[in-house]
Amino acid sequence: MLDQIKGLHHVTSMAGNARTNNSFFTDTLGLRRVKKTVNFDAPDVYHLYYGDEIGTPGSVMTYFPFPHMAKGRPGTGEVGTTVFSVPEGSLGFWGERLAAKGSLELKTDEAFGEKRLQFFGPDGDGFALSEVRDDARPSWTGNGVSEDHAIRGFHSASLRLRDEGATAELLKFMGYQEVDRRDGVVRLAVPGGNGADVIDIETMPNIASAHLGAGSVHHIAFAVENREKQLEVRKALMGTGYQVTPVIDRDYFWAIYFRTPGGVLFEVATNEPGFDRDEDTAHLGEALKLPDQHAHLRSYLEEHLEKLEG
Repeated sequence: MLDQIKGLHHVTSMAGNARTNNSFFTDTLGLRRVKKTVNFDAPDVYHLYYGDEIGTPGSVMTYFPFPHMAKGRPGTGEVGTTVFSVPEGSLGFWGERLAAKGSLELKTDEAFGEKRLQFFGPDGDGFALSEVRDDARPSWTGNGVSEDHAIRGFHSASLRLRDEGATAELLKFMGYQEVDRRDGVVRLAVPGGNGADVIDIETMPNIASAHLGAGSVHHIAFAVENREKQLEVRKALMGTGYQVTPVIDRDYFWAIYFRTPGGVLFEVATNEPGFDRDEDTAHLGEALKLPDQHAHLRSYLEEHLEKLEG
C-alpha cells in the first residue's frame, strides 16, 4: 500500500461559459481565482483555477470553459458530487446565499453523520457543502464571505460506478482505507491526510455510462508532496498493470494520469511548485498566464478570449 498520497489536489471540470463560471465560483461561492491561463491542448480555451488564498492543494477547483459546449449526461464512470468543507452551523447562511444568487434544487441531508447542503453549479455540476468540525485549514474571505462561513477546501468527492470492487481496491492500494458503509455508499479516507482526504463510492449497476460535457468532471487529481514521491507512485501503479502517462509539466504542478477500472480519469499531481511561481501572491489570478509553447499567441488570445469581468 502506498503512503505518498495525502488526499485530493484538485478537481477539473468542463463548463460552457467562462464568465458565468468565474462569477459562480468567485461571487457566489466566494473562492479566489488563483490562476487565469489556457488549456495546454486547446489554447483558445481558458483554464481557470479557484481555491483559497494561495491555491493550496486540496482546495482547487479548475475548469475548461468551452464556449457553447453541450451539457454532459450524468451516469456511471465519473465523479458525481464534489463536496466542499464549511464550518459547523454555516449551512443556513449558504442556503440563503445560494438561493439569492439563483441556485435551484437546494437539498439538505446528512451523509455519514455530517450535515450537507446539495446544489448545482451553472452547468448542472453536482456540488455539496458539508459541515466539518474543527477544519483548521485557512479560508479565503476576500470575496465577501466571512471566516465563520467560508469554504475551507474540499471535503470529498463521490465516484459513481457500476461496480465498486476494482476501483475500491485501487484506492486502498493508493493509501485509502474503508471507514464506513451506508445506504449503498462506501466511504474511504486517507489517515492523517490533508483534509481533502475522503472518497465516497456510489454503486449504480443499472445506470448508463456518463457522457462528458459541460458540468462533467474531466478528471480528479490526488496530491503528493514532490516529484520524487510522484515517481514512486508511478512506478508502483505501473507495477500493478496500470498504464500511466509520463510525467507532464503543468507549470504549477507536475502530473501523471491513468484510467481507473470504473472509467474515471485519475491524476497524481505534485504540491510543488505552486501557483505563485509566476505571480505575486497578492495578485494571483489577475493576469493571463500562458504556457511557454503558447506565448506567441498572447495578442490573439487577449483579444479573442471572453472577458471574465466588467
